[in-house]
Amino acid sequence: MNRLLSYIRRKLSVRVSIWVVMFAAFIFIAALSFLFYQSREAVRQEAISHATQILDKTSLRVEGILNRAEVATQMTVWLIQRHPDKADSMFVYSRGMLQNNPDFYTCSIAFEPYYFKEYGRYFSAYAKHVGDSIRTLQGGSEYYQYFFMDWYLMPKLLEKPCWTEPYMDLDAPTNTYEMVTSYCQAIKNKQGEFIGVINTSLSLNWLSHTISAVKPYPNSYSIMIGRGGTYFVHPDTTKITRQTIFTQTMENPDTAMTALGHAMQCGEEGMKHMNIDGNDCYVFYKPLGKTGCSMAIVCPESDIFGGFDRLRHTVMGIVFVGLLLMLYIFIKIITRELSPLHRLAKEAETIASGQFDTKLPDFQRNDEIGMLSHSFGNMQQSLVRYIEELKETTAQKASIESELNVASNIQMSMLPSVFPDREGLDMFASMTPAKEVGGDLYGYLLKDDKLYFCVGDVSGKGVPASLFMAQVTRLFRTLANQMITPADICTQMNEALSGEENLTCMFVTLFIGLVDLNTGHLSFCNAGHNPPVIGGGEHHGEFLQMLPNFPIGVMPGLEFEGEEIGSIKGRPLFIYTDGLNEAENREHGQFGDDHLIDILRNTHFDTARQVVETLAAKVEEHRDGADPNDDLTMMCLRIS
Repeated sequence: MNRLLSYIRRKLSVRVSIWVVMFAAFIFIAALSFLFYQSREAVRQEAISHATQILDKTSLRVEGILNRAEVATQMTVWLIQRHPDKADSMFVYSRGMLQNNPDFYTCSIAFEPYYFKEYGRYFSAYAKHVGDSIRTLQGGSEYYQYFFMDWYLMPKLLEKPCWTEPYMDLDAPTNTYEMVTSYCQAIKNKQGEFIGVINTSLSLNWLSHTISAVKPYPNSYSIMIGRGGTYFVHPDTTKITRQTIFTQTMENPDTAMTALGHAMQCGEEGMKHMNIDGNDCYVFYKPLGKTGCSMAIVCPESDIFGGFDRLRHTVMGIVFVGLLLMLYIFIKIITRELSPLHRLAKEAETIASGQFDTKLPDFQRNDEIGMLSHSFGNMQQSLVRYIEELKETTAQKASIESELNVASNIQMSMLPSVFPDREGLDMFASMTPAKEVGGDLYGYLLKDDKLYFCVGDVSGKGVPASLFMAQVTRLFRTLANQMITPADICTQMNEALSGEENLTCMFVTLFIGLVDLNTGHLSFCNAGHNPPVIGGGEHHGEFLQMLPNFPIGVMPGLEFEGEEIGSIKGRPLFIYTDGLNEAENREHGQFGDDHLIDILRNTHFDTARQVVETLAAKVEEHRDGADPNDDLTMMCLRIS
């Protein structure tokens, strides 16, 4: 199963074919389900109509025989009333009744006791079908006193013709019994006095064969029950006259069967869908005239829908095979149509492996695959050109990076890496550019007992700032050698950098100091730079309060003012650029002046180098992996 699923996932043609067939299967199933539902309902209605018609025809046939029995009996009564005193004529009438009506079983014309005195107490002209002949005899004896039989008493007491419940008729000569139902009518003389009864009977065996012959479907059968629900017609002969339609419900309650029995007893007509002996059946029932009996045709559902079910199974089988065939054909067709795409994918994979000179196939097609092939060709050519351009760009970039490395080395060589080794002086500085080269600077010049030092920050970054920084560094050393004050150095430097030669309008913030190493006297000038932090004050570390001056290079003609501190012995001086206090982390939060003061006040430092390196580590920790946003320069000066 896993291998099959893996194969399906790898084959686009199989997946597309499966989706198409699944959609087609959904449409077919929906359409066929609706069609089968409608067809089943049509078959059901046709079955109901067919069974009802057969039931009606059978009922009409039986009722026709019953009506014929009633009419023939009434006509015979009329003949008897014309000659009520001729006993021999009664045998002629009873025999003629059966000769004219082959469906009748017996005919008996019975009279009151001693009506014909020459025959004694009993006289009954009895005729019966025996095979193809008719036998007549005089009925009634001490062993068969017909005066007390239902067929004789009912019309006499009710004073109207009636049908009797089925009963066993005794054939005295042969001593045999036959189940019959009789139509009985009283015979009266011209004075209206009751003189006898004519009894015309029908064989239930014959009636059962007539009704049972009705079979709308191969396994359908008929039943007939009397007024009390007794079976008189049933395929199981052991139930005839021995069980009622309610017998089975006594052991196993069945509301549907009970409802059917009551409906048939009440002479109702209709149809019921019910389960009989574990089989779903349709039961069609109807009363039989005035007899009080009711007949029903039981049609198994499997017979009614047998042909429909076979057709449904055949159609579903054909659809299933057709879908499989459709799947196979679609897979073949789609695989053939996608074969160029498969080849194109292989060639693209070869190109992806680095073989850019691989020749792509030309399928000469105008469809999407042809467009894709053409696009792949263009992409391959563009990729080759891009790689060539990338190689050139990479080479140029490597050359630029090499040149920048050289520039960086040159720039760093312009900054002092060795600091004065003199007793009572502890000095250290560092510059870390944000890019390959930067615009920050620091420097010093020791001449006799005089120490000139500076820290500056050129506007901008990168190569332009580094070139401007080189000019500033050169000018500082040149002017410091002249042993002039820091304010004069700033003034002369401003005149040199803010002339017409400064086409880029760049400037530099600068802090320049001059300290007498013997006395600790500090002269300084601040040209727009961050205020340094000086220790030894009331708070053991605070920003130095200074006069404001413009940055150097903003405009010519400026006079820079200097300031003095009597002695900085024992008072460390920390100078920095804004790459320290404005250093940002990933969330663009700055390092801050307060954080800087807090570290300098609460951390014990033994050397100037330790101050610079500790703050550099704190800045790196604050950035937390973020790229530096500015150059960072720091200088610490301690005179003991």
